[in-house]
Amino acid sequence: MDFTTTSTTWVNPKFSGSSRELASFSTSVSVNKPNRQPSINCSVNTNIPFLRFPTTASTPTNPMENSASSSVSLTGNAKQWNFFQRAAAAALDSVERALVAREQEHPLPKTADPRVQIAGNFAPVPEHPAIDNLPVRGKIPKCIEGVYVRNGANPMFEPVAGHHFFDGDGMIHAVKLHDGSAGYACRFTETQRLVQERDLGRPVFPKAIGELHGHTGIARLLLFYARGFFGIVDHSHGSGVANAGLVYFNGRLLAMSEDDVPYHVEVTPSGDLQTVGRYNFDNQLQTTMIAHPKLDPVSGELFALSYDVIQKPYLKYFRFSPSGEKSPDVEIPLSEPTMIHDFAITERFVVVPDQQLVFKLAEMIRGGSPVVYDGKKISRFGILDKCANDSSGIKWVEVPDCFCFHLWNAWEEPESDEVVVIGSCMTPADSIFNECDEGLQSVLSEIRLNLKTGKSTRRPIMREEDQVNLEAGMVNRNKLGRKTHFAYLAIAEPWPKVSGFAKVDLSSGEVKKYLYGDEKYGGEPMFVPRDTNSEAGEDDGYILAFVHDEKACKSELQIVNAVTLNLEASVELPSRVPYGFHGTFISAKDLANQA
Repeated sequence: MDFTTTSTTWVNPKFSGSSRELASFSTSVSVNKPNRQPSINCSVNTNIPFLRFPTTASTPTNPMENSASSSVSLTGNAKQWNFFQRAAAAALDSVERALVAREQEHPLPKTADPRVQIAGNFAPVPEHPAIDNLPVRGKIPKCIEGVYVRNGANPMFEPVAGHHFFDGDGMIHAVKLHDGSAGYACRFTETQRLVQERDLGRPVFPKAIGELHGHTGIARLLLFYARGFFGIVDHSHGSGVANAGLVYFNGRLLAMSEDDVPYHVEVTPSGDLQTVGRYNFDNQLQTTMIAHPKLDPVSGELFALSYDVIQKPYLKYFRFSPSGEKSPDVEIPLSEPTMIHDFAITERFVVVPDQQLVFKLAEMIRGGSPVVYDGKKISRFGILDKCANDSSGIKWVEVPDCFCFHLWNAWEEPESDEVVVIGSCMTPADSIFNECDEGLQSVLSEIRLNLKTGKSTRRPIMREEDQVNLEAGMVNRNKLGRKTHFAYLAIAEPWPKVSGFAKVDLSSGEVKKYLYGDEKYGGEPMFVPRDTNSEAGEDDGYILAFVHDEKACKSELQIVNAVTLNLEASVELPSRVPYGFHGTFISAKDLANQA
């Protein structure tokens, strides 16, 4: 990770239980008192220039002050606290200060050190209101009409302790493309967590990866639930950050992270973004939902999973009809809670990975991380009928030493009784979450699951001399669950940056690379077909990708012809776009029919 210092507008946390000072990012900082140089006193064995933090909160710039999420009445509104709540808040704040001081006596691992995790262009940015008529080099193809939206982690507050990149508050970056012109906006997804912390002026919800490890992690959980007991915070309506996935379904853009239900975000006519609120599918969804649901391009159904790290059932499967009616939960038996970040669908089946990255909360008592690589466990994939009412018909096929954080597609080959799964096999499996000396590898692989013999095979798709780390990406989503010819995947080198994308022929292994250029890096490539109803080739369309020039400190949206891999157009953006996670494209027709 590049540790170049980047100017960042932060909201500094305030330990104050008696005032309700709202804090938010702003494009300009109003300084009301002399600045002092803040710091995070956590050790790391490197001479890294750190980020610069302003010490005063900025004025909120979100014009949607009256949106549903912004007008939530918070238990944490300090003006409404009674004497006992104020006393409890002060006492718990004192405990937290002591806890932070204790944490600062020990070096943080790189996977939890904010100076590593959010340095350079991984650092957060302020919100930006909608702006039109951006400079365009080249010509935007006429067929691209709609909005490209991409999610990412963007912490509102300066971390006071451990922080992993995945812990940041969700922010969506949107580029509206219409009649050859472009506009841009970025907004926080106004989660219950963010709204309450902004109301309190400081972070109080525990960070799942950066903070919840060892004895201090247990202490932070106890602090959090103590604040809930006294009514200082309200965790009854979820604690998710909604920073990972995006899906457009049944007239709604849904922002997701696997620790909560989705959040409904509206795209306004001007191209701005407005959080409508938590969305539980009209009270049908009572559990969390992973950030990678699968939308079947033929049936219009949405398929999803939910996992639980504390109690059985550890995994549930369910689906939604095109109009949003939820099926009953199907409990999938697992012997222990397992991280299942992604899965796949075919025409008839769902394909569920049960791999070696598991949750062992008891490890926190022994001073470790609850996310553990279990080398004794044999990875396996479960194949279940999409319309199953229970898990009795699931077929498990073992795939030893396999960990795929993401699965790009799957399909059936009836002539051989096989289900073919395309995914990136990552080693070490827990390298994203736990510090290790071994270099990360992410190998694009074909996994064949034989339903008759119960056996599997696995092979790298690309030749050894062409091998590069391929992580975030996709196939043509109009072919999801069906046999596909190409995959478009981010070249995750130098890890964790993305220097370009690869177009991979999944049959021959041929790879064509598109590189962003010297000191330019991006993220997930988004394939947009030229015409969803066209009989033209599967790759007839364009790749959209946010790209950041680290030398010039400028960001752009690049539009690349997916057939020729030639740059068609580049949109100059008014704001730095940090490296982020996953996105989607919403056509103008779908935008006109938002719920």
